[in-house]
Amino acid sequence: MDIDFKNTKLAKLMNSETALKREFGDRMAKTIQMRLQLLKNAPSLADVPTTPPPRRHQLSQNRDEQFAVDLVQPYRLIFEVNQDPIPRKEDNGVDVTKVTAVKVLEVADYH
Repeated sequence: MDIDFKNTKLAKLMNSETALKREFGDRMAKTIQMRLQLLKNAPSLADVPTTPPPRRHQLSQNRDEQFAVDLVQPYRLIFEVNQDPIPRKEDNGVDVTKVTAVKVLEVADYH
């Protein structure tokens, strides 16, 4: 899958092991790198497991149409589909089998 980032600052952070460790600590940095690699290696979003530990899940309410994967509890790596138009199923939901590009938005505890 293709991975893009919300802005250059986030791209630099996510692509630097040193910067990740400085910002989040060793354990979280390692987990972020594993999740990014998982996303990169997945042919589509459907290939990212919905079971723990990555637990891909779609968000709701004010984060509708965004997705997340678990990091170190309670943090999540939050991303959205980066395709125009967004692949849709007949019920107008996101067709994760056709999502091949995502944009990472942030690392957050949205709970």
